[in-house]
Amino acid sequence: MLRIYHTVETIPAPRTEETGEFEPGSWVSLINPTADEIREASNRLSVPGDYLRAALDEEERPRTESEGGVTLIVIDIPVPYPEQTILYTTMPLGIIVTSDTIVTVCLRENAIIEDFANRRVKLFYTFKKTRFVLQILFRNASYFLQYLRQIERISDRLGAELNQSMRNRELIQLMNLKKSLVYFSTSLRSNQIVLDKTLTFQPLRMYEEDTALLEDVIIENKQAIEMANTYSTILSETMDAFASIISNNFNNVLKLLTSITIILAIPTMIASFLGMNVPVPLQDEPYGFLIIIILSLIVSILLAVAINRKGWL
Repeated sequence: MLRIYHTVETIPAPRTEETGEFEPGSWVSLINPTADEIREASNRLSVPGDYLRAALDEEERPRTESEGGVTLIVIDIPVPYPEQTILYTTMPLGIIVTSDTIVTVCLRENAIIEDFANRRVKLFYTFKKTRFVLQILFRNASYFLQYLRQIERISDRLGAELNQSMRNRELIQLMNLKKSLVYFSTSLRSNQIVLDKTLTFQPLRMYEEDTALLEDVIIENKQAIEMANTYSTILSETMDAFASIISNNFNNVLKLLTSITIILAIPTMIASFLGMNVPVPLQDEPYGFLIIIILSLIVSILLAVAINRKGWL
């Protein structure tokens, strides 16, 4: 899908609208583009086809390079996958900056691009290319932080459920959260390399306010890295602890069932002995059956009290 946006200077405030024309100062958004759309964008914008296809490889790592006045920046962005076993993953987003146009390429729709397309970002201008790129990077770091907080809340909820659980379902969900954190940590570290390289070599023309915004992006990204590492450590320790809790809960249930089995075995054993086809005590006693029942109950009660004192019940 190919869409073109352009910011129009209006009063009282500029307005970003979707257009159908390739014109200077535009933003071209490619979401899972077809071969024809890639070819058209490449020809109309004089962008190498490899740059446009870079972010369409799910295994593409974050990087930045320039060729012929065209700059490519590839970063990893967080993507929720609620319908999958893994709740969150990452995927590449390509940002291509030419002399008069900016192009974004991604395999699927995502919240970052939608925020800009739906004008949810303040002070957003398609013709301010460097600032637009930095706003995308800042938005990306913010979403990482947002999803990390969601992971923390889900982890706390699963932890509360695990306190009384003997099932593996919650542990499996925690393991899936752990996988998401691994993806986040790896992507954030790779993004940090790109950000440091952008600050050092400045492949994009920057003004003083742009440099300040890039430093804010780096701070946000580093905070996300620290949060991901912290949550990953906590989650690993939590999984180990709750695995022990589940095992302990299971052992307690087995202990209880074993104690009940022993208590119920006493009346069964007495009835078995007295039910033999041989002379037994109380066989001529009219209240013999009642006496045997009372005796069995007394022995079972005494055994239950003894077991309870041992802490087995």
